[in-house]
Amino acid sequence: MKHTLIVLGGALMFSGAALANADLAKAKNCLTCHAGDKKIVGPSYKDITAKRAGEKGAEAALAAKIKNGSKDEWGQVPMPPNNVTDAEAMTLSKWVLTHK
Repeated sequence: MKHTLIVLGGALMFSGAALANADLAKAKNCLTCHAGDKKIVGPSYKDITAKRAGEKGAEAALAAKIKNGSKDEWGQVPMPPNNVTDAEAMTLSKWVLTHK
């Protein structure tokens, strides 16, 4: 019983963190152009995760793209820079890379 409660508590903490990160993505308007499993204006989070799989420094590289914008990586539509702190960009990057 104790082991079940510990596992359940850990799952709830992860779930709560995931929800907070989804709220941050919504607050920073990421969900206007991106979705978990389908392309909107930009690629899906699953596609981003697949492209970055095994890439050394993927979290930091993606955080830089979130903060500074990018172009010519996913097509002709550039991603503009986002008004996020370094910490928010890293939080969003880590969250995006959890999508499988």
